[in-house]
Amino acid sequence: MQDIPPKHKEVFDIISQAGAAVDQKVYVVGGYVRDFYLNRIKKPENLDIDFVTVGSGIAVARKTAELLGTDHLSVFKQFGTAHIRYQNMDLEFVGARKESYRRNSRKPIVEDGTLEDDQLRRDFTINALSWSLNEENYGELIDPFQGIQDLKKELIRTPVDPLTTFDDDPLRMMRAIRFATQLQFDIEEDTYSGIKEMADRIEIISKERIIEELNKIVMSSKPSLGFAHLFKTGLLQHFFPEMVRLHGVKEVNGVRHKDNFWHTLKVLDNVAEMEGSLWLRWAAIMHDIAKPATQKFIKGVGWTFHGHDALGAKWVKRIFRRLGLPLDERMRYVRKLVRLHLRPIALVSEEVTDSAVRRLIYEAGDDIDDLMMLCRADITSKNDYRVQRYNENFDYVEQRIEEVEKKDRLRKWKNPISGDEIMETLGLEPGPVIGDIKDAIKEAILDGEIPNEHDAAFDYMLKIKDKYLS
Repeated sequence: MQDIPPKHKEVFDIISQAGAAVDQKVYVVGGYVRDFYLNRIKKPENLDIDFVTVGSGIAVARKTAELLGTDHLSVFKQFGTAHIRYQNMDLEFVGARKESYRRNSRKPIVEDGTLEDDQLRRDFTINALSWSLNEENYGELIDPFQGIQDLKKELIRTPVDPLTTFDDDPLRMMRAIRFATQLQFDIEEDTYSGIKEMADRIEIISKERIIEELNKIVMSSKPSLGFAHLFKTGLLQHFFPEMVRLHGVKEVNGVRHKDNFWHTLKVLDNVAEMEGSLWLRWAAIMHDIAKPATQKFIKGVGWTFHGHDALGAKWVKRIFRRLGLPLDERMRYVRKLVRLHLRPIALVSEEVTDSAVRRLIYEAGDDIDDLMMLCRADITSKNDYRVQRYNENFDYVEQRIEEVEKKDRLRKWKNPISGDEIMETLGLEPGPVIGDIKDAIKEAILDGEIPNEHDAAFDYMLKIKDKYLS
């Protein structure tokens, strides 16, 4: 326990006193201990720290809160747990327990147990490490499954038989892959075989728990590692079959196309290298999702995927709903980027019109920069010349976007003429014709017939009004 942040040491000392005061053994467990040995505790704040006591976790938490002089204590009697928020640290307390599962239940049968019982129920050896906070052996590392050795070997391994571990809680299969991805560790051979054998057990896990782990994989520094494991173990097929169908290469008359599964993972990694948001990463995952459904071989042309952008955008909501992802503006953002991801490359000609650029800016809005980031990430050729040429093309597109936006201000476009002004000026009642006139004004602005200004739009409305009033 040397070299831990001083604030944490102070808290550990107080929790040690609290345990002694209620005559219970207390231990620091799990992720904090693991991350300490991985040198991943960079900040003394904003951390979750878990404590196990042989007895009542609530009793130790109450005494700890008293000694810390804080009332930020939450008690969950139903689960026998308690939480203290203290100086930007989240302190979680639970009594040592042992768990057993019924075959078709997601919920374990929980009983009081010893520290050994508690460590046996841990998912992986590197998460079964603990430090004693007790006077007789304060700071001693308790490592019953050689977790420190596995940290040194960069290995994910279950503390007991993998089939038992994954049968008890199938989500641990996702967690194994998530930890392997985040830490860039290998998964021990028997553990990996266990995931393959038990993959169908993931069916009993709720989509909410699965997507929580999946999003952590998506947000890792190299998410392709996790998706490759999910694919190879058979887990991915159970909750994201559309992505699995991207895999494979067909050949006709010696003409092949690229494997769209591995291409998608490369695009995802490229976005991750750009530190793209979770939802930009999901746009990368989804951008070619409809290619298998639109794949055709045309003699003299080769393989085509016409319309995969539009069809993929249509699929986004259905897939998000099934995975348990949000159906709000975040879903609409992903859908928009999937729909538009081919558009910028069509604007590389020097003869491209301002109108085409305006329409792209109008449709992408404030997400135009993210769209361009996705388009650059979509360059996965191993040919350096082709990559340079594509990037130069996108440089040109971005220059054209900047020029047109500076002149026409369409990024946050709002019609210069409101529906109320149209009704008041032309003496109209609410109805479809109001929308038709607004659309005509919008099209005139996007086509460059009139500038994006109120007076010009007003004059244009008067010019075309008879067409809509007859």
